[in-house]
Amino acid sequence: MTSTSATPPPGSPGAPRSSAASGAEGPREGIGLAAFNAMPDAQARDVLLGCCQAAHWAGQVAAGRPYPSLAALLGQAGSALTDEDVSEALAGHPRIGQAPSRSHSAWSRGEQAGVAGSDDDVLAGLAAGNRAYEERFGHIYLVCAAGRGAGELLAILRDRLRNDPGTERQVVRGELRKINELRLTRLIGA
Repeated sequence: MTSTSATPPPGSPGAPRSSAASGAEGPREGIGLAAFNAMPDAQARDVLLGCCQAAHWAGQVAAGRPYPSLAALLGQAGSALTDEDVSEALAGHPRIGQAPSRSHSAWSRGEQAGVAGSDDDVLAGLAAGNRAYEERFGHIYLVCAAGRGAGELLAILRDRLRNDPGTERQVVRGELRKINELRLTRLIGA
């Protein structure tokens, strides 16, 4: 009789952490809704934290399983997002125009690809705009950067500097929802 070594179930003690949360191998993509619905709670929260680094939000979205459709998952993800979640999630995003560090989500590296190789004047404008934005609003400038170039992101930043703090907080929440929807859609797949 031979002995086999079993890998601990995902989410159990001793199991490897998901790459979505750690960012070590990049975000998980195309896992399917059935697989997401079947994950142990801890693993589902871990995967969700890879999309948005807000613990309460991840717990609420994980607790809503099973989802009958991607649309239902996205609806819950949008409605579960609180102001506290937005504040917590901001810490998981790099400044626009600044190279994401290892502590930032692997998703961020791909989403800011349109900034890479931008001209020095635009990058300097983003750096100055980031400073002005943080002084005005007390947190980083968050925008759904996927598919946008540095010049467009700088124009959006300059426009948003005109917002009052209440309006800007709502804009940030909307941008975080867009980012979460993109990431969750990629996570689940078509």
